[in-house]
Amino acid sequence: MEQGDWALDICTGTGSTLSRLQKRVGRDGVVVGVDFSRGMLTVAQAKTKGCDNVFLVEADVAYLPFKKSIFDAVTCSFAFYELKGKSQEHCLHETGRVLRIGKPFLMMEHDVPKECLIRMLYCLRLLSMGPKKALEILRHEKHLLAGYFRCIDEIKAPSGRTKIMICKDYN
Repeated sequence: MEQGDWALDICTGTGSTLSRLQKRVGRDGVVVGVDFSRGMLTVAQAKTKGCDNVFLVEADVAYLPFKKSIFDAVTCSFAFYELKGKSQEHCLHETGRVLRIGKPFLMMEHDVPKECLIRMLYCLRLLSMGPKKALEILRHEKHLLAGYFRCIDEIKAPSGRTKIMICKDYN
């Protein structure tokens, strides 16, 4: 992202990434955080108070209320897997719709933990989505994303516990 870009953070929750995005786009850019939870957005609003170019929108990420090709980047941090049923697919479609051509969707998620207890808790989290969806995510994450984006790169954080999927060129 560059100065003056427009960035969208889906499933923004309490807005943890909004200030970092705001620093990247500068005063000439725009940052929008979207979440379905008014309570989460209230916390995000307190965190971004004084940031004139950060906007919060209460909406379902499966049906984004924005025009086509308006954002230079879309981000989602540690929340994509929480979307249930068809919401993931609709969200990916909507993400591609609102992105400008060639611009990235950056999805940050936990990687499969190596420690036994933590791995068990991680798997329980995924199983709460249903065994079929959990297995699809664990085994075929890139395949799921490839249904929507032509180029998918994965970067592992130095800790090895987090990964960032960089998705470009919406199909």
